[in-house]
Amino acid sequence: MKPSIPQGTRDFSPADVRRRQYILNTIKSVFEVYGFQPLETPSMENLNTLMGKYGEEGDRLIFKILNNGLHEKKDQAKLHEEWDKILSKPYSSTTVTERALRYDLTIPFARYVVMHQNDLAFPFKRYQMQPVWRADRPQRGRYREFWQCDADVVGSNSLLNEAELLCIYQDAFHRLNVPGIQVKINSRKVLAGLAECCGAAEQLTDITVAIDKLDKIGWDGVAKELTERGLEADKVNYIQNYLNISGSTEERLVAMETLLKDSATAQQGIAELRTTLKYMAQLQRGEWTSEVLVDFTLARGLNYYTGVIVEVGTTAVKMGSIGGGGRYDDLTGLFGLKGLSGVGVSFGIDRIYDVMTELNLFPENVDVTTRILFVNIEPEAETTILSYLSRLRGQGISAELYSDAAKFDKQMKYADKRQIPYVGIVGSTELAQKVINLKNMTTGEQQQLSIEQLSEHLV
Repeated sequence: MKPSIPQGTRDFSPADVRRRQYILNTIKSVFEVYGFQPLETPSMENLNTLMGKYGEEGDRLIFKILNNGLHEKKDQAKLHEEWDKILSKPYSSTTVTERALRYDLTIPFARYVVMHQNDLAFPFKRYQMQPVWRADRPQRGRYREFWQCDADVVGSNSLLNEAELLCIYQDAFHRLNVPGIQVKINSRKVLAGLAECCGAAEQLTDITVAIDKLDKIGWDGVAKELTERGLEADKVNYIQNYLNISGSTEERLVAMETLLKDSATAQQGIAELRTTLKYMAQLQRGEWTSEVLVDFTLARGLNYYTGVIVEVGTTAVKMGSIGGGGRYDDLTGLFGLKGLSGVGVSFGIDRIYDVMTELNLFPENVDVTTRILFVNIEPEAETTILSYLSRLRGQGISAELYSDAAKFDKQMKYADKRQIPYVGIVGSTELAQKVINLKNMTTGEQQQLSIEQLSEHLV
């Protein structure tokens, strides 16, 4: 059988993993500076924890895990009946499946907060970096298994949290040196006001799901979908006027205040956007090059957002969003804990990886692990080299001995292929003189150093 991997998944080589770790460690350092704490949750959740939290389209994309014992004959008749529920709404059946791979990190986080509410100090600020799974159609920048990297705050209503999360995006992408970053923000309250003002308040979800596809299918596609969802022509035209608002941030806010003047909900959402931007202006640093833009076409289809929403992309590469999030005031209420406000953002690690690879943004030494490789050419030197290894490693310097007594040329090619910057040669002459012949693999320069000098050179 020819070996293969499931569609929408990838193997990661040692170099790939180190580059991904570079991204994760960079973002982690930003989270830590802003006072967030690490958290992990299981790869699988009870299916009823996930279902109904992401909308109808999200429910279809949840990877469900079959129950054990489905082969038993006594259950076959019942199973045939229950399969129909898997293939149609509600896309699940407890007879067939009771568990699923997590779809994102936010719902499991909400579940965790409810289960551990008596142990947590609120506001609780957490970050989480783990893989998630979605039964999506694989394409460029879209995978069935991918990493998410989230930061959330629960137990606080302050818009300072939104502002800090926007700064976290700007700070992280500045440290990663990704150009063309645009951080777009809107408010679900503005979108709710749009639904109210166009006379379709009860169809808010239909409207936001359609608007969320604007960049993929264009206005004609959105208009068609809105019509198919039952909106009359005058309502569709009103939504088009909403989406056509342009200009500077202030011009857009003023225009939206006028268009949605009859909605108190929309006016509250606009005021919250202004406050968030005010806080952010006081927090952000001058060297950050990313833009923060108010974009009223931003919808984000997930049902649980209730306030400010955010999405991040880059103009430097043709790629979908590489981050997003928003406020979800009633999320923990899904699990019985009412009145606990939350807001969070997510980094799309795999897409960020693809962007940085395409733009060649990783540091030159990111793949380098071992600093020095001692070649194995003199059996009598083995004991001495092992003592050198022990000393260097004790000082935190990564060092190796080529384990097999192979030809010198083969060992040098190995070091070159591994991108090891230095080779240490200890032959009979070096052994007698108690030195190491150190070769710089980049310049070809060689010098003889004592172990003390070598340690200082490699630090």
